[in-house]
Amino acid sequence: MSFGQNLQFLRKMYHGMTQEELAEKMGVSRQTVSKWELETAYPEMEKVIELCRFFSCSMDQLVREDISMCNEAYSDIRVEEIMSFRYVRYAVISGNPEDDAIRHVKDWAVSYGIEQPKIIGWNFPHVSQEQINVYHMHGYAAACILPSNLELTCDDLEVISQRNQKYIAITIKEPFNSPFNLIPNAYKRLMLYVEVNGIKHKQTMEILSCFEKEYEKDGISYMDVYIAVDL
Repeated sequence: MSFGQNLQFLRKMYHGMTQEELAEKMGVSRQTVSKWELETAYPEMEKVIELCRFFSCSMDQLVREDISMCNEAYSDIRVEEIMSFRYVRYAVISGNPEDDAIRHVKDWAVSYGIEQPKIIGWNFPHVSQEQINVYHMHGYAAACILPSNLELTCDDLEVISQRNQKYIAITIKEPFNSPFNLIPNAYKRLMLYVEVNGIKHKQTMEILSCFEKEYEKDGISYMDVYIAVDL
């Protein structure tokens, strides 16, 4: 990844900023910003530092890393307001917790007569270093979103309610073609958006701070990744 591509990515991520707007912030001409992005010219060190400060990134990120994580698998980042809902969850700590947790929740939904259940999931953080380092285990929680008209008395799983909440979201096309690359990078891209735009990642006990939702459309699999924000 090049400096010019990183700069262009950060500029567009920052509220869709134009070259003219960035040029005004940096005290240079639009043509100068264009040359930076095309890499026909490079900024002086003082301007590099100023760019890093403006975009809340490190010099390594701007100059050396692939911070755009460009891939046709990703959609543009968007803001969504998720309306209040109820759900039940089940967490697993194992070598393959995602499949175990999702299968358990789907079986639970079938047992309660919920047709085409809406399943979401997220990493379950309560794992010891011994489980991670020695046994190569990690945790995952899966949840079934309950239909609004369903009256449920459930003894085996707790029913949890969440209020309306705004999230930033990104969609991954065919996420399991390269799950250990595409899914973590989706979270990194969302967190970079949070940092660049000065948004606060919301983490409270009352809401899900992040989650994933898998689905199929026209025979293609997709995953939406959500991170809660204060907006």
